[in-house]
Amino acid sequence: MQLSLNNTFTSELPADKILENSRRQVHNAAFSYVNPKKTSAPKVIHTSKEMANQLGISLKETKSDFFKNVFTGNKIFPNTTPFAMCYGGHQFGNWAGQLGDGRAINLFEIEHQNKNWKVQLKGAGETPYSRTADGLAVLRSSIREYLCAEAMYHLGVPTTRSLSLSLSGDNVLRDILYNGNPAYEKGAIVSRISPSFLRFGNFEIFAARNDVKNLKILTDYTIKHHFAHLGKPSKEVYLNFFKEVSKQTLEMIIHWQRVGFVHGVMNTDNMSILGLTIDYGPYGWLEGFDFGWTPNTTDRQNKRYRYGNQPNMGLWNLFQLANALYPLIEEIPPLENVLADYKTDFEKQSLAMMKSKLGFFTENKNDLGIIQNLEDTLQLVETDMTIFFRNLSNFSDQNTGLKVIEDAFYNFENISDEVKKLWNSWLKIYAKRLQEEKLSHQQRKEKMNAVNPKYVLRNYMAQLAIDAADKGNYDLIDEFYILLKKPYEEQPENEKWFAKRPEWARHKVGCSMLSCSS
Repeated sequence: MQLSLNNTFTSELPADKILENSRRQVHNAAFSYVNPKKTSAPKVIHTSKEMANQLGISLKETKSDFFKNVFTGNKIFPNTTPFAMCYGGHQFGNWAGQLGDGRAINLFEIEHQNKNWKVQLKGAGETPYSRTADGLAVLRSSIREYLCAEAMYHLGVPTTRSLSLSLSGDNVLRDILYNGNPAYEKGAIVSRISPSFLRFGNFEIFAARNDVKNLKILTDYTIKHHFAHLGKPSKEVYLNFFKEVSKQTLEMIIHWQRVGFVHGVMNTDNMSILGLTIDYGPYGWLEGFDFGWTPNTTDRQNKRYRYGNQPNMGLWNLFQLANALYPLIEEIPPLENVLADYKTDFEKQSLAMMKSKLGFFTENKNDLGIIQNLEDTLQLVETDMTIFFRNLSNFSDQNTGLKVIEDAFYNFENISDEVKKLWNSWLKIYAKRLQEEKLSHQQRKEKMNAVNPKYVLRNYMAQLAIDAADKGNYDLIDEFYILLKKPYEEQPENEKWFAKRPEWARHKVGCSMLSCSS
């Protein structure tokens, strides 16, 4: 396997001088050298051919023992030095100090077709940043991450990618709900791919330690390799860098809101500096439309990271990044202006996004009111978000009424007359508003279907794949991988996956609430 390698990260950023792989505070360094843990009986159970091609790896090579050994950590690729990054972070609103890659190990960088990719293993063993954990991952969380990253990419959501999903052959002890009932599960490793795995927390750790020298080195490196169009580092460029990060973060979150994705753990160490969805832990997809829903058991009480609060959390996290970058800019008002712009831009972009979901392409001062009315009505009774917006594209006039959206209701037979009245009232307003549009019904339907997916990785679907894989059957992993490559297409042969969450999944672990070990 011939790869075009690079090593910008390790050659341009300060390394940990201690080579021992022991848990400790790491100072004056952006990373520590560390090798993956060897596994007893690794087995690759799925590979993204698309991602392999992006890296210059052939289909034949993905089936080789060499590929298996490299991407499960059992063999170090020649002339490479694996490492784990040092970063800090705010977790659930509190500064947590040093965190770092506790179960992720970066293998190398690949240059292919004028793109630079960082290749990382998740679940490949302990690092200096593992704290009290073992650095390993289990099959259920690995399947969820592997499938979701690729699904998000095809939905048009900025994201890290997946290359391979492997079993380690070793058992891993996990307490799935943090309730004192640990059990052994199958160990697994995901190979994750991204132009960068840098997070807000990489900058925060240097700022927290008053290490301005290394903060500048890291920021200059990031601008050079990922924001080169901004020019050579200066106070003005640092500010423009923050502006770009703010814009990209908002763009990502608007996409989350559009498709009904809830990240579940928007700590600053899980926020990509490139505005990519990163660290698929206790995420979830909205089944019933609910601004107050979070998939994270740890967040059940305060619901800090609930669906409706994700835009606010993006802003809060950017505030922490602004504090971290302040030593390089040394002016507060320009940073405050960027944060103020985020608020204004969110209102504009959120409105534009919702208008596109509803098929509104002309200007109307009443659109915000129509949208707010809809959001209130959607939460009166349990209504499936994905099915509602997808089927709404079939709406032609108010005579079609509730019939066009009734499949989205979880208990349509028992909906009260009062709720039906409110729905018919909204549909009447909607029908009148659509008359202002210049597009034909078919043109509007096509535009709406381009932003309202038919297929998403529903929580119960991922759980079905996990349950089957636990028994050695990986067919559903492949079926979902293929299905989710075309989420906006009708795919009549896959209609069974365009369905509400089944009742058995309502309270099942893995389908409703998940822990950070998920």
